[in-house]
Amino acid sequence: MIEKLSRKLALVFMDMVWGVCSVYISLYIMLGSHLDLEKDYTRIASSFLPILLITVAILVIVNLAFKLYSIKWQYASIKEMLRIFFAQIAFNVVLLIITQTIASALLVPFRVHIFFAVIITVGIMAIRMSYRVLRYLQHEYVRNRGGIGGRIVIVGAGESGTMLISDINRNPERGQVVALIDDSKEKHNANISGVRVMGGTDDILEVCENVDASEIIISLPSADSYTVKQILKKCIQTQCRISLMPSVREIMGGEASTAQLRAVEPEDLLGRDPVDLDVQSIAGYITEKTVLVTGAGGSIGSELCRQIAQYDPKCLVLFDIYENSVFELRHELRRRHIERDIEVVIGSVRDAKRLDVVFNHFKPQIVFHAAAHKHVPLMEFSPGEAVKNNIFGTFNTAQAANKHGVERFVMISTDKAVNPTNIMGATKRVAEMVVSAINAQSTTEYTAVRFGNVLGSNGSVIPLFKKQIERGGPVTVTHPDITRYFMTIPEAAQLVLQAGGLADDGTIFVLDMGDMVKIDDLARDLIKLAGLVPGDDIKIVYTGLRPGEKMYEELLLDHEELEHTQFEKIFIGKPEFYEYNRLLKKLDKLKSLLDDDDGKVIEYIKSIVPEFGIISDELKNKEDNDAVKIYHLKNRKKTDVGG
Repeated sequence: MIEKLSRKLALVFMDMVWGVCSVYISLYIMLGSHLDLEKDYTRIASSFLPILLITVAILVIVNLAFKLYSIKWQYASIKEMLRIFFAQIAFNVVLLIITQTIASALLVPFRVHIFFAVIITVGIMAIRMSYRVLRYLQHEYVRNRGGIGGRIVIVGAGESGTMLISDINRNPERGQVVALIDDSKEKHNANISGVRVMGGTDDILEVCENVDASEIIISLPSADSYTVKQILKKCIQTQCRISLMPSVREIMGGEASTAQLRAVEPEDLLGRDPVDLDVQSIAGYITEKTVLVTGAGGSIGSELCRQIAQYDPKCLVLFDIYENSVFELRHELRRRHIERDIEVVIGSVRDAKRLDVVFNHFKPQIVFHAAAHKHVPLMEFSPGEAVKNNIFGTFNTAQAANKHGVERFVMISTDKAVNPTNIMGATKRVAEMVVSAINAQSTTEYTAVRFGNVLGSNGSVIPLFKKQIERGGPVTVTHPDITRYFMTIPEAAQLVLQAGGLADDGTIFVLDMGDMVKIDDLARDLIKLAGLVPGDDIKIVYTGLRPGEKMYEELLLDHEELEHTQFEKIFIGKPEFYEYNRLLKKLDKLKSLLDDDDGKVIEYIKSIVPEFGIISDELKNKEDNDAVKIYHLKNRKKTDVGG
């Protein structure tokens, strides 16, 4: 608070000094050639003493009225410059009226007033912008040094924060710790290792402004992800560079040490805690088993393979139609797990004969079916391809699993299968029906796992936003109110593996996706993480909803019931059962329509998925998302499910 007041007083003092200088400069430049510099100039200038006092007083009063001393000038933009300009117009008009009334006998030419107005306005702007220029130069200097550098604020005045101060003090090139932040009021104003605790997390913005910070380090290794997320939301308002100390989980797991810092990732903004896995239950159905993953080169498929490889499978078969991605994945997995038997098979789930050959050769006991077309807008223009891959690809793979005696079959589904408004979601809903129907007449345990978007997956918004920011914008968002569920790729893969151990009776498992995330907020946070100002440095353009796109996503159909499992983030949905022979007839008819126009294909899918497209208008027009929010899963009556 004291630093903030002193900075305001300094600005007032500089304005007063510049006001006086502007008067004398105007007189000298505009009248100097007509005056005797030793006599007339001194006499006229000295007679301006009352006018000087009036000038300075009016200047300060007008600047106060326009709140020029309350603006955070390190973030000043054109808007603030216009405020200065209009403030100086008002000041000069008032000054002209007063001086012409009180001191008309001095007969000061009008051109002196005009010149004075110009230099006082330029000077006031220069004083304000000099702070931003100096701050920019400082940040550039820090950035070019290549280290952390600069003036550092540490959030967390505990043991880890103290260790961090000592480490930075031993390495002066890393920068200088100028303040500590901690929510423990007992620590406020205390000095820890020579650094004062200047407030709690609610004071982050003010403290960073007062100490002219260029770097924030969040040193809270034991804090949960939600707490870190809330602190990050405050930190990114400062435009400081932000680093995180590794969590206790990462340190204990040997992934990092307390001396290592990392940059903030989009995943940190989700505030999702790591998944607590029942390692024994996963190992119980994977260890020493042959596991086949379709779509192994995709975002989810590849992460599933990485996770599976840790549980000592007898053989891991990577099945995909695109050779480049699985080629790289095999090298990665063999480098990490030299002893593993990892095989790559190129093929398409559309090819039933190829699947039969592969299943017959490797005799997989566990199958994870991740192969699918998932891009909503693209599938709107190629519905037949979505049907071939998502429906018949699933049918072919599930049938091969049944024929060759696979123990467990786990299909990756999506929240877009719930009340689908697009062809991709509708085909994934039919794929869920396929899994449920085949399960009823097979010894194989079939299941589907339904979840929302994953951060960083191919085609997701995060990589797109990052590229747009790197190019200088604009960042494109379809709608300012659009929301989505998100989880990280590793979290999704881990929960799929855990759900796979519960596979039973064609169940659809629903993963707890947490709170909906507003895409517009996510875009703005990513811009701020880059040290830029949304709307000023990087424009945000709203492009409108794409074909088949929902404003809000759902995880449950209206008629589906929900049960808890023994795992906090995994729930059981009870979908409507579709009889196998009836579904088979529907699929035969659908296959016969694939050579016709897309309209007939879409209309027929609606006969299989009656909810396809029915509530899209309701969703798009509803102002809040209460109708589509998933019921708070943790508040439902718990029903333990074994397995």
